[in-house]
Amino acid sequence: MSGAAHADDHAHGHGVHGHGGHGHGSFKDYVTGFVLSVILTAIPFWLVMGNVIEDKLVTGVVILGLAVVQIVVHMIYFLHMNTKSEGGWTFLALIFTITLVVITLFGSIWVMHHLNANMMPVSAEEMRHAP
Repeated sequence: MSGAAHADDHAHGHGVHGHGGHGHGSFKDYVTGFVLSVILTAIPFWLVMGNVIEDKLVTGVVILGLAVVQIVVHMIYFLHMNTKSEGGWTFLALIFTITLVVITLFGSIWVMHHLNANMMPVSAEEMRHAP
């Protein structure tokens, strides 16, 4: 690479390393993300092992909520995703990914529920009362 081209790359913020203009996290950011991740992992473990909440459905919903929070912590502190990085394109890609995941999850649950409700074998009791 010639000296002029090399200087031109650095003048536009590209450089030879191709970091794309987004910053890397500081040591404090990584430690904060790690501590939050450990806490968000320990709480569900404690909820299940200590049988803190009697209702299993409520426990499951709380664990799912904490999992979503942990995903956000990972994206912010480890992946450094925000609305400013890469001109907002990473955030747009994140929105698209979340939309696809939600459609896939809820669609799968809906299909499995209807398969379970409509394709269960008929019991002998129901066969005796059938016309």
